Amino acid sequence: MSIALEVKGLVKHYPGVKALDGVDLVVRQHEVLGLAGENGAGKSTLLKALVGLVKPDAGDIFVRGERVRLRSVVDAADHGIGMVFQEQSLVPNLTAAENIVLGSEGPGVRRGVYRWEAMRRMAQEQLDKIGSDIDPLARTDSLSFAERQMVEIAKVLRIEQRSQHPPVIILDEPTSVLESKEIETLFRQVRRLREFASVVFVSHRLDEVLDVCDRVAVLRGGQSVGEVDASSAVPADLHRMMIGSTGSEDHYHDTAAQRPDEPLRPMLEVRGLSGKTFSDVDLDVRAGEIVGIVGVHGSGREDVCRALFGAEPTTAGEVTLDGKKLDLSNTRAACAAGIGYVPAERKIEGMVGPMSVAENMTLTKQKARCSGPLVSPKKQANVVDRWIERLSIRTPHRGTAIQRLSGGNQQKVVLARWLVGGDIRLLLLDHPTRGLDIGARSEVYRLMRELAKTGVATVLLADSLEEAIGMADRIIVMSDGRVTTEVGCPSGDKPTPLDLVKEMV
Repeated sequence: MSIALEVKGLVKHYPGVKALDGVDLVVRQHEVLGLAGENGAGKSTLLKALVGLVKPDAGDIFVRGERVRLRSVVDAADHGIGMVFQEQSLVPNLTAAENIVLGSEGPGVRRGVYRWEAMRRMAQEQLDKIGSDIDPLARTDSLSFAERQMVEIAKVLRIEQRSQHPPVIILDEPTSVLESKEIETLFRQVRRLREFASVVFVSHRLDEVLDVCDRVAVLRGGQSVGEVDASSAVPADLHRMMIGSTGSEDHYHDTAAQRPDEPLRPMLEVRGLSGKTFSDVDLDVRAGEIVGIVGVHGSGREDVCRALFGAEPTTAGEVTLDGKKLDLSNTRAACAAGIGYVPAERKIEGMVGPMSVAENMTLTKQKARCSGPLVSPKKQANVVDRWIERLSIRTPHRGTAIQRLSGGNQQKVVLARWLVGGDIRLLLLDHPTRGLDIGARSEVYRLMRELAKTGVATVLLADSLEEAIGMADRIIVMSDGRVTTEVGCPSGDKPTPLDLVKEMV
């Protein structure tokens, strides 16, 4: 099988960090190559180099045997390389067709005026390649996340118009916010892409990587450490290559028996809470307890979580925290009451990319970094360095921009933000391990357990049913905006995913 893309000895330095240290990679024609590695292994830097967003310090990139220098995304597209980013890049108030042909409208525009029928045909041609039935003239913000993902792929396929060769499509964490049925649909499209393109598939979900890929290449510490045939490998093989040891199936580390005795009165009491997408929700969470909320897409669980933080309007109901009625009108009141919220969209809502690790960590806890009305650099440095050490945050310096860190380390900073003041009582976690590798997830689980032991009440919207079962003491099931049942998760007598699915649909 001929080679579509090859990387030899790629090196990239950042201040204090060697992101790539002689990486080698081969992508063959008409195959799906998986790329695995821990957060910080160098995957993101490698992908950015392949689409012209990062200039390597050394090494070579070959496209169909020709040595190339990719100076921009446009340059990469001219060589047939395109990428679907983890954070979608579509313009929400434009149609699917406009997004698909954006920047390469060609006959879709004449004298500055859109020719809608021509644009529709051009977009439909790309959607047909992946078997999608999305209406090209539908507004993008009316589509589900999974449908927008299809539009992203169709948009990238337009690079075929710029190159005379089959394209190389890079999919960065394409399943991170998809439900199981949507993932199945995406996988069908990926296998369909293989017929006329080469695919690089990046995911922290190792079972998915082995399911949809032909081969899997593994990075560790910025270096290539080997590859496996997906048909004969298991997740433990990849995990061993990623971190140098075999992953434990029991990485949730259930230590519920070590927690304080449950108080008679719940820390959080929710009665009859209603909003735009949910109604009449009742919920209790005791101090030191982790309560999971599960449900399919559209169940309303994410909006309930946001409402408890004052980020989503409510129309009815009452919420008390430690016996005191909560003001749900704004997030400032929630913070003052000792509520922390880690959003699902970490890079959009959870952090300020250009700001430093120190600034992000102390963003909501001014007392932790101020002496009087002014920021005390010494005070801020002391508290930030303490949490960097405690959470093992890998960063060159507290002054490093958080956007330069790996996803797992960014998430640790976002979590630390709610801990630096020492006054957290309720922690709302919306998919806290989304996009994290096994090692980083295990560290988040450990932190959740430690906080539970200190009496922090936690509401968890898990990334999978297995995660909810492994971490929660109780699970609340939601469907169509309402609570349908409550399931206990005592240690040694956990429910199965099937038990939950029966209540979710």
